[in-house]
Amino acid sequence: MITHFQYKPLYENKQMPGWRISFYYKKQKFNGIYHPDGKIEWTSQQPESESEKEIMEHIHSLMYFHVYDQ
Repeated sequence: MITHFQYKPLYENKQMPGWRISFYYKKQKFNGIYHPDGKIEWTSQQPESESEKEIMEHIHSLMYFHVYDQ
């Protein structure tokens, strides 16, 4: 389960898409950039491949809820 999920715009002009994200998964912190097309560019170590799909689906849901569904 993802905990302590945070996001903030990449650019001062908040109309430009792109967000820095951070969260914890299994007591390990992850950082990345969430692109408008849903691609995640990891700026910390990448999650293990068997967990990455689950993590990405959860992040997509969180971003939809917090950013796109306003």
